Amino acid sequence: MKRILVIAAHPDDELLGCGGTIAKLLSKGCAFKIIFIGEGSSCRFDDPSCQDAQAAIVKRNKCAKDALNSLGVSDYEFNDLPCGRLDQTPIIEINKIIERAIRSFAPDTVFTHYHGDSNNDHKIVYKSTIMATRPCGEHIIKRVMCYEVLSSSEWSFSEPFIANYFISLDEHEIEAKWRALSLYEGEMRDYPFPRSWEGVKALAVNRGTQSGNFYAEAFHLVREIHT
Repeated sequence: MKRILVIAAHPDDELLGCGGTIAKLLSKGCAFKIIFIGEGSSCRFDDPSCQDAQAAIVKRNKCAKDALNSLGVSDYEFNDLPCGRLDQTPIIEINKIIERAIRSFAPDTVFTHYHGDSNNDHKIVYKSTIMATRPCGEHIIKRVMCYEVLSSSEWSFSEPFIANYFISLDEHEIEAKWRALSLYEGEMRDYPFPRSWEGVKALAVNRGTQSGNFYAEAFHLVREIHT
């Protein structure tokens, strides 16, 4: 992996899913681009167009910038499609957002959501990613992988996350992931909520024991092309 495109439905999904991997691979010289499809905040308001909802979107995007900058990521893009309403957006529009990022960034690897998540926006982003990364055209994506998102992936009880690819992490990388997540004000909560320090670390320990490591992040490898 040298050039990695991370596709996230909402700001904070990217770090919950692969924040430790970002920290690890950045230190090895890998390039990252993060694209956010939706804005992640307006669904919490009765009127998503109200002033408070718009202010919440601005605040969350600033948190995302601060969090990514803390890891050393400077290439990111906000598209601000309506949170919780991606099913009302023609999927071709989401496809084109992803396709533009692929053309401009030319990644060899794409990280995206898992098809079985309990969050419908996540499912739609997965479906759109699969369409946008079909192995045809000028640029072939060598590797498509799904990450798991705490408070979404594990709560889809009928379609549990299938981990078949692991990236080992050390304690510093787990701590870097949590420090970045902590910059998302109001999104992380106290234990036993999954998006807590204890929840993040427990998942890393569990994935580590599955893969013979102290800590790890797990992924579902959808496709890998060797040339």
